[in-house]
Amino acid sequence: MDIIINIAVFLISAVIFTFVGVAIRKKIAESKMESAENEAKKILEMANIEAENRKKEEIFKAKEEIMNARKDLDQEVRERRGEVQSQERRLIQKEENLEKKQNIMEKKEKDLENKDKQLDAKKLEIENVLEKQLEELQRISGLSKDDAKKLLLSEMEKQLTLERATLIKEMETKVKEQSVKNAQEVISYAIQKCAADHTSETTVSIVALPNDDMKGRIIGREGRNIKTLETLTGIDLIIDDTPEAVVISGFDPLRREVARIALEKLIDDGRIHPAKIEEMVEKAKEEVQNTIKEEGERAVLETGVIGLHPDLVKLIGRLKYRTSYGQNVLNHSIEVSNLARIMAEELGLDVKLARRAGLLHDIGKALDHDMEGTHVEIGVDILKKYKENEKVINAVQAHHGDVEPLSPEAVLVQAADAISASRPGARRETLDAYIKRLEQLENIADSFEGVDKSFAIQAGREIRIIVKPEKINDAQMTLMARDIAKKVEDEMEYPGQIKVNVVRETRVIDYAK
Repeated sequence: MDIIINIAVFLISAVIFTFVGVAIRKKIAESKMESAENEAKKILEMANIEAENRKKEEIFKAKEEIMNARKDLDQEVRERRGEVQSQERRLIQKEENLEKKQNIMEKKEKDLENKDKQLDAKKLEIENVLEKQLEELQRISGLSKDDAKKLLLSEMEKQLTLERATLIKEMETKVKEQSVKNAQEVISYAIQKCAADHTSETTVSIVALPNDDMKGRIIGREGRNIKTLETLTGIDLIIDDTPEAVVISGFDPLRREVARIALEKLIDDGRIHPAKIEEMVEKAKEEVQNTIKEEGERAVLETGVIGLHPDLVKLIGRLKYRTSYGQNVLNHSIEVSNLARIMAEELGLDVKLARRAGLLHDIGKALDHDMEGTHVEIGVDILKKYKENEKVINAVQAHHGDVEPLSPEAVLVQAADAISASRPGARRETLDAYIKRLEQLENIADSFEGVDKSFAIQAGREIRIIVKPEKINDAQMTLMARDIAKKVEDEMEYPGQIKVNVVRETRVIDYAK
């Protein structure tokens, strides 16, 4: 019980002391708050005083800066006003100068107008005088204005024709002096270094027989031997009264060669019957193929062309059995290759390209009996098939002028082909083609006005033209010769060159009695 009382007393005392402590702390806190408020008031008063002082200082500084800025602005305004006034004075000066110039220009315009009027008056006066003089001249000369104009134009045309002919002669002489010599040296040097034998084109081959009895064995019983040989080779055997000889006829020289070799082998063997004929024909074909390969390799080796496809080499070898206008095409191709190479060396061009294109330029003739198209078209197709150089293909395509040459080497191949073909004795024409070429040459010359007669001479290498002297004068002769040569170049195809010789002759005959 006492413990409870003590505890209660203790708790009551603790409560009392707590309240007393709270009251004391509150009192102390209020005292501190009051002192803090007083202190804060003092600080605020000091801050207000200091802020007021700073405000006054800033206001003073601002006023001072405003005064300085105003002074600067006033100074700048004064300077700007001075500049504006100066510009105004200059503008006024310019306006005055412009007014003066305008007055001067107006005065000049008036003067020009007056001068124009005077010039018009003088021009009218001159025209009147000229008209009177022209009328007087027409009266004195007895010619009208149009007649006089025609006469003057006719005289001027004659004079211009003479001057034109003289100029053409001078230019031709100058060009020839400068270029012909060098061209002749290059071409003659090339021809001198490259000479080839030429064979005549034929459509028959002759095989010699040991005796006339062999003819009957070749014909065989009921003609079976000769029929077998003709069937296997595709040629015709002509056995006539020619002693100890058999004629082999055919347009394909390769088949004709096979038949010749086979027949010679049969004659040497002595046993002639269909089975033996078939065997000998096969051997002859093998022999011809070997010859073709050897000839192709020889041509490639002789011209120095490397890197050709083996099939192209064989096609080149086939040209041994191909002729054109009596000229062997293989020898012609080798010659063109060498000529093109030599000219390329002399001119500093691509030697390899020139000789390669020269060797391949007639490659199409190896197959033109078996395929449709010209030898140029066939050759281009073959070279494209074997992926030949584009420049070589262009040279082959352009060597007869079908397309424009794209390289100097292509032009050299054209020149070499013409040189090889036009060499004396290199080619021969058929009689019909020869006569047609001469007739065409004379017809071209006769088509020009003023031509009396024309004669194709020197196997078509020269055209001699007799003109009417009363219609063609000496100056017009030069122009006519040039025009005829140009027309021949445009309309005809021919090897080498054709000389155009124009002759004007006036004869007067009288008799002393």
